[in-house]
Amino acid sequence: MKKRFITMFLAAALLTASVGVAFAQGGSGVLNFGLSGNPDTLDPQKTSGTLTFQVLKSFYDTLVEPDVTGNLVPALAESWSVSADGLVWTFKLRAGVVFHNGQTFTSKDVKVTLDRIQAEAFASPKRSEFVPIKKIETPNDLTVVLSLGSAYAPFLATLASGWGAILPSGLIASGHNFAAQPVGTGPFKFERWVRDNKITMVRNDKYWIKGLPKLARVEFNIVPERAVQIQGLMSGAIEAVEFVDPEDLPILNANPKVTVKKELTSLIMVMAMNNSRPPLNDLRVRQAVNHAIDKQLVLDIAYGGGKVGSTFLDTGNAYYTDFSSFYPYNPEKAMQLLKEAGVGNKEFTIHVPQNYPLHVKAAELYQQMLEKVGMNVKLQLVDWSTWLSSVFSGGNYDFTVIGHTGKLDPDGTLAGYGAGKYVKWQNPVVADLLKRAVGVSDFAARKKMYTQALEIMAREVPFVYLGTSYRYVATRSNVVDFRMTPNIDTFDFRWTELK
Repeated sequence: MKKRFITMFLAAALLTASVGVAFAQGGSGVLNFGLSGNPDTLDPQKTSGTLTFQVLKSFYDTLVEPDVTGNLVPALAESWSVSADGLVWTFKLRAGVVFHNGQTFTSKDVKVTLDRIQAEAFASPKRSEFVPIKKIETPNDLTVVLSLGSAYAPFLATLASGWGAILPSGLIASGHNFAAQPVGTGPFKFERWVRDNKITMVRNDKYWIKGLPKLARVEFNIVPERAVQIQGLMSGAIEAVEFVDPEDLPILNANPKVTVKKELTSLIMVMAMNNSRPPLNDLRVRQAVNHAIDKQLVLDIAYGGGKVGSTFLDTGNAYYTDFSSFYPYNPEKAMQLLKEAGVGNKEFTIHVPQNYPLHVKAAELYQQMLEKVGMNVKLQLVDWSTWLSSVFSGGNYDFTVIGHTGKLDPDGTLAGYGAGKYVKWQNPVVADLLKRAVGVSDFAARKKMYTQALEIMAREVPFVYLGTSYRYVATRSNVVDFRMTPNIDTFDFRWTELK
């Protein structure tokens, strides 16, 4: 009890130091949110970071968007039609929409935004998803016609994802720095970003959905320390956080002024392996690592439970197939395989982003389980920007622990695997299956192709596929209708109110 009191006291002190007097404001219409780290940029077409898209959702709109059930519905486009061959998409745009800088939204903004993403020199990490677009026509201010070179099943999902955000053409032409100052048509206008402290945004009074947003402003308080977030929730200084550590549930559930909601995420929890590094390029070693891990135990202890997975899709996905019989928990088998592969006392490092305590806890469990079968493993904590640049993009790791956000289409999750992406795993058969699947619109035929690819991924295990975790979203009890977008887990504050 004394230790807990000291922890909470220190957390309170840290909270005051990290977020200053702004918390004291409180008041109706101002939501203080606890954010676990800094975005890597505020340019929606220059990032792959989930946390970044969670922030940018409030500044930008897309042509279409997922509703509360995950179905794609009109947004900046009020309707669309598709030619019989699936190659020509005609979008009728919403009239009267205005960007935050006062520019009226038209078809020109759609064209210039898509040209920007497609430009090779711009080097968007999501450029490949827009390559199918071969021609963009704007017959009038409220019509856009997109012609594809070949059928592309994920196309609508691409347009609905965060990287499909529409930017004002005038600012693109002038070279505006969207990385530091986002300007969109979204429900909130950017105010300022003080790195390592907070991001603030204010209501867009000219938002195209009448009556929304309901909040006057949202303040993202950048608080990587989970204990500080919990203290903020307990005191009312923070009114909402995305993740709660399961060990903090008892104290939160005992507080009548805090509400905790449990839900299954669309996350794919993994420990990724760098398949280009010996001896992880040896299938026997990757098999041994998988046999060494008690997946349900890691899910339960680190993430508060969830459903064990066996390949690289979230377990609730319509395209998911269970292959859990391939590598059950079997430490003895793991030791045998490691001996056969001659791993010896080689040292391995697990890199883990320090701003995600749940991943850190999972990494500690992985370390213990791997050491139990004779592997020499150490942990290396890194900040989020380093993880994105050095680990995810640079491939400088042996193992890394992370949760991959679900996507609106399986191609968003799977594209690039088998061709060296991230885990450096090469498999031409899988790479070919994934490329061909995007041109198939029939669900049954497409699922068959994905099942073939996923089975190979399940057998060759470039990852430890932990599964899909539960999420515990905690808010103050006066916070009403805080939403997480299905499948892509972004924050949607449009309907949120403080009662």
